[in-house]
Amino acid sequence: MDSTVIATSLPAIAEDIGTSPIALKLALTAYLVSLAIFIPISAWVADKYGAKRVFRIAIAVFAIGSIACAFSGSLAEFVAARFLQGMGGAMMTPVARLVLVRSTEKRDLVSAMAWLTIPGLIGPLVGPPVGGFITTFFSWHWIFLINVPIAIVGIVLSGLYLPHVEPAGVKPIDGTGFVLSALAASGVVFGLSVVSLPALPPVVGVIVLAVGVCSAVLYVRHANRTEHPILDLRLFRNPVFRAAISGGSIYRIGAGATPFLLPLLFQLGFGLTPFQSGMLTFASAFGALAMKFFAPTILRTGGFRTVLIAAAALSSGFIAASALFTPQTPHLIILAVLAASGFLRSLFFTSSNALVFAEIDNKEASQATAISAALQQITVAIGVAVGGGILESVHQLTGEPIGPSAFTIAFVIVGTISLLSLIPFLRLPAGAGAAVSGQRVRNSPDEQPGSP
Repeated sequence: MDSTVIATSLPAIAEDIGTSPIALKLALTAYLVSLAIFIPISAWVADKYGAKRVFRIAIAVFAIGSIACAFSGSLAEFVAARFLQGMGGAMMTPVARLVLVRSTEKRDLVSAMAWLTIPGLIGPLVGPPVGGFITTFFSWHWIFLINVPIAIVGIVLSGLYLPHVEPAGVKPIDGTGFVLSALAASGVVFGLSVVSLPALPPVVGVIVLAVGVCSAVLYVRHANRTEHPILDLRLFRNPVFRAAISGGSIYRIGAGATPFLLPLLFQLGFGLTPFQSGMLTFASAFGALAMKFFAPTILRTGGFRTVLIAAAALSSGFIAASALFTPQTPHLIILAVLAASGFLRSLFFTSSNALVFAEIDNKEASQATAISAALQQITVAIGVAVGGGILESVHQLTGEPIGPSAFTIAFVIVGTISLLSLIPFLRLPAGAGAAVSGQRVRNSPDEQPGSP
């Protein structure tokens, strides 16, 4: 939520600290870049100092960054404060998932992941309307100050209720790997953010993106030659883990563009206010909430392979269906489509996130968490860049202002990208992750019940 909450408040913040809304978009980028830099090291830090301790410190860092944002008096101060916030956020999300995975029985992992998935889906949707409400009726400073009491409660409750996870034995930190992974992830995220949300000349984004891609190639070479890399790519030898990460990443590119495109469609294409737009897009949150109660039963019945293929196909269809929206489309129909889309998207993410950990050892959970979280940030940034790039390309080719026809093309393309995510799951065996899904796998014809 905090990555998007300032989106509708940029003009008010910019006026107060003496800068422009366009320049202030660097604050949005600074937060995402900080996440990209520090998520890869979260696994090593959690293993060395204990996941529960790191999680509580991360909340405190996030709160300090929030206070710094509220008291910022210049663009430089505000960008630095958002970067500090991102450092806390980079440790919070993956470390929280690590605590959950290590303290949850495999048979309960789907339900746990369903709860963990819901905030990640709802947060980006409610961030802009909440930010606009607070800025309109109170002051933009409270967007950040409200985080402080929430953080205090979070530190207290996590201290009381989170299980104590002992620090694991760790090797010396892979300094070279950390630098290369930080350059790779931040270069891709920053470059794509600058291209899609131009606060700097686009050529800057292209150059930084190229540096990020080159650093990623160098990191892959480094990781393959290092015994204990900061992100262990050897996990991709596990076919179930590889399918979960690759399929989830492809899907997230398409689905990640949707929260970016929908508000623009409703405001630029249909002429709705930000509040009206927010009320429409929030419908998908209800679908996501409803899914939590059905996901365990659906996965137990169909298994990961069938559910992920079906969820990818159906939800991609609903994403593409947004191309049919017009200013005359009844809002009830839009709400129904977005609610169904939210349900299926949440089902896909819950299933793919659980499958990441379904067939790996507990000692590998920290690495799996860091790899998954890092790629989530990168693929969401790619999704936003793809969505923005399509709109800009249509504008350049037609010479007309961005209107409904541009969004029609964009939704068809991103829906098609999401559909491609089912390909990695086609090669999964029918019983993949059965210990987590609870699926009953039939014996092969040549096996007899009770045979070894």
